Amino acid sequence: MSSKSGGRKKNSAGDGTIAENRRARRDFEVTQTFEAGLVLQGTEVKSLREGKANLAHSFATVRDGEAFLMNADIPEYSGGNRFNHKATQPRKVLLHRREINKLMAAVQREGMTLVPLKLYFHENGRVKLLIGLARGRKKADRRDVEKRRDWDRQKARLLR
Repeated sequence: MSSKSGGRKKNSAGDGTIAENRRARRDFEVTQTFEAGLVLQGTEVKSLREGKANLAHSFATVRDGEAFLMNADIPEYSGGNRFNHKATQPRKVLLHRREINKLMAAVQREGMTLVPLKLYFHENGRVKLLIGLARGRKKADRRDVEKRRDWDRQKARLLR
């Protein structure tokens, strides 16, 4: 009896999501998203398989033509030994060269930000990161978006 997931247990959402940065879409206006891989150590992957990760205060940056994920909290693996990883170390993000160039240009010229949106397991069992190219929202803009969302929700409720 073989399954497509290789016998791995999925999380409660059922889609392989490990961590999601829910405030990112509230605080930023995401214009474009990119799916990227991550360079991880074995203990990091084992910790992620336990569903432990936090993207709340993390961000992505481009240095020397390479993209990095900063401040992402992947706690140490409980069964790890002295070769365990550091919880908030910078992790290299794997993207195509033209994607990195596009991100670099948008950040430098247009003042945009690279925001990690979601960390998840892909169908083949690899860890993927969804990065958003975003522009920050002011407090008033956030209120307007919230009002519009609430109104749309009420309108849908009334039309039912």
